Amino acid sequence: MTDLAPDAPLEKPRDVLLHVINLKKYFPIRGGILNRVVGAVKAVNDVSFDITRGEVVGLVGESGSGKTTVGRTVLKLEKPTSGTVDFDGADLNRLTPPMLRSYRKRMQIVFQDPYASLNPREKIRTVLGHALAVHRIGTPADREERIVALLEQVGLTGDYLDRFPHEFSGGQRQRIGIARALAVEPEFIVADEPVSALDVSIQAQVVNLLSDLKDKFNLTMLFIAHDLAVVEHISDRVIVMYLGRIMEIAPTAALYGRPNHPYTKALLSAVPNPDPGAKKDRIILTGDIPSPINPPSGCVFRTRCPMAIADCANIVPVPKEIAPGHFSACIRTAP
Repeated sequence: MTDLAPDAPLEKPRDVLLHVINLKKYFPIRGGILNRVVGAVKAVNDVSFDITRGEVVGLVGESGSGKTTVGRTVLKLEKPTSGTVDFDGADLNRLTPPMLRSYRKRMQIVFQDPYASLNPREKIRTVLGHALAVHRIGTPADREERIVALLEQVGLTGDYLDRFPHEFSGGQRQRIGIARALAVEPEFIVADEPVSALDVSIQAQVVNLLSDLKDKFNLTMLFIAHDLAVVEHISDRVIVMYLGRIMEIAPTAALYGRPNHPYTKALLSAVPNPDPGAKKDRIILTGDIPSPINPPSGCVFRTRCPMAIADCANIVPVPKEIAPGHFSACIRTAP
């Protein structure tokens, strides 16, 4: 069996595009008269994972588990406290700003809030044109044609070019955000809860659009969400996080069919079943998620875990391989 120990990450396979090793992101807390650092919010704590080319990896967990911080940190929108983010063989943390700029073209993000991510004073023509101009894609003369093509790829038309963001519905604004991410022809996209702010009927349209675009352009994607049904539909593998740490990693079918970690089982038990007659054992987690300022010792999930024993307070479990490609960080369920 293989351990994903903090000091012994897996060797990177050849087809891996993103290789994250022991990633940590702590946000300092300042206080006192001198505004000194008096603590830290441990948003991400020793996270390691790989994403292969052309793969969609879902990242799930409760609010406050560190999902969005992972996505922003791997794109260098947040500076990591420590750890390595290897993108196609380059450690992004060691790149100078001019070098990093060339990698920005290859990595893009779709933000959670489709309205806040768009400048309300700019027409869509300008919003999409900025990305092309910054990365010097095409000539000024042919950029409008490229912008129209981008809109058509996401199910809109060139008639929308001179409209402002407030003139669109939420689903249309999210499509524009996707078009902006695609404008620079990236290889890797972080989709940060791209459907959480949308109506259920619109969510399916956007998820299907992302799935189609992934196949069409062979995109690699980190899909962040708290809706496990959506993640199951679009992901090849799933990472489950809790309080800044990884609890379980598995291929989608294995995770949903044979969950191993108690936290994963609790999350899946809360997914609504469309069959009203189906019986389901609901696992109720007591208490609230602890503060990332002072997380529990040992296993961070132990304070809410129905299987916790005394050793859980002293041992920090690392993800162990319990089946091919299936890792679980639990001293009681993992061999």
